[in-house]
Amino acid sequence: MPRSRTCVLILLLPLAFVFYLYMSLPSPAIVEQSSYSSIYHISVKDIEGKNVSLSKFTGKVLLIVNVASKCGLTQGNYKELNILYAKYKTKGLEILAFPCNQFGGQEPGSNKEIKENICTMFKGEFPIFDKIEVNGENASPLYKFLKEQKGGLFGDSIKWNFAKFLVDKEGNVVDRYAPTTSPLEIEKDIEKLLSST
Repeated sequence: MPRSRTCVLILLLPLAFVFYLYMSLPSPAIVEQSSYSSIYHISVKDIEGKNVSLSKFTGKVLLIVNVASKCGLTQGNYKELNILYAKYKTKGLEILAFPCNQFGGQEPGSNKEIKENICTMFKGEFPIFDKIEVNGENASPLYKFLKEQKGGLFGDSIKWNFAKFLVDKEGNVVDRYAPTTSPLEIEKDIEKLLSST
């Protein structure tokens, strides 16, 4: 065998081995995959620890947000979420806030402390739920479902506090917004879904 062909084969062997390993490992998308066919089949716990079926929100437009009390994005997001909720609650919008401590440890408190912060300091009146994880092995089934329905620009994982998912009246996840997208930037999309029949 010519020497140049031998060199090429020796160089390709490690690549073939890496490819083999890659193909034999379970895909992260499969590991994170939800077993739910609809958001309305999912139950979550509220901030008091009571089970809540998301079917309760059938026919509503949902804005689902992972929140944190000590983030640089906190003040602006809560202010604008409150504006949206006050303006559209009676028209069919629900904002569902899920505290999460996975990003910089910025939601360290207990559920009781989180509730006090959101209601007192940030004047939040929208539903607040149990503190959850949004990424990894222990990610909430809701967030596995949301990420499966709408992947992110650089992979499906949630990148930071205040990532946002918009769900239409039929329970379809129609859009996903980066943490840096302010709630008021989503207003036109919310209005469009609220006006649809």
